[in-house]
Amino acid sequence: MTNTIQHTAAKQAPMTSLRKTALVAGVLYLITFVSIPTLVLYGPVRTDPNYIAGPGPDTAIIVGGILEIIVALACIGTGIALYPVVKRQNEGVALGFVSVRVLEAATIFAGVVALLAIVTVRQAGAGEDALITGQALLALHTWTTLLGQGFLPAANALLLGSLMYRSRLVPRVLPVLGFVGAPILVAAVAGTLFGLWGPVSTLSGIGALLLAGWEFSLGVWLIVKGFKPSRVTTGIAAAGTQSLPQDAM
Repeated sequence: MTNTIQHTAAKQAPMTSLRKTALVAGVLYLITFVSIPTLVLYGPVRTDPNYIAGPGPDTAIIVGGILEIIVALACIGTGIALYPVVKRQNEGVALGFVSVRVLEAATIFAGVVALLAIVTVRQAGAGEDALITGQALLALHTWTTLLGQGFLPAANALLLGSLMYRSRLVPRVLPVLGFVGAPILVAAVAGTLFGLWGPVSTLSGIGALLLAGWEFSLGVWLIVKGFKPSRVTTGIAAAGTQSLPQDAM
């Protein structure tokens, strides 16, 4: 009887570990939405070309930068958390997902650095002599945001979405949102690159909403439900059971 209980507990342990992994990944995905207030916080520096030469507090920019740093770290965390699971579906694609996720975080950091540089120069009282510098730094932030939070998330949606879709770790309707939104967002970025429209457009808005829906629903599902039973979870459970000492079985 005791051996039977131990054997059952040994089988359940890997699934408990999977549940914790899903919970951590889900929480990290929801944390990536904390930067939404930057749409308002960055308003003054984005709309005023003379911001770097003007007076006033820079608290909103600093707070926005902190929020984006949190998002960048959460991006890396999602890749690290999901990699041990999704690599069992396709290790190459999973490694690509983690790499692009890290690159996305790096571009976010670069954009934050550009804005904080504007704050530093502004606080130093550089005045109108810094207008060109301010415009250059703002352009740097615009393009790192466009690529780092436009093109790269689209690539992430295709990579992780394909892994989740094929493995059935989550309902297939969730990655479909990413599959639809990714090409729309890529097209929006390409249009901006070739001067067809500005960084903010209807197309980019639609694509961003679809990708946000994919990532938010993924985070909520992983927190509430965890991974669905599949070939991947069965393989992880079996591998975990085989790695246990024989006397524990």
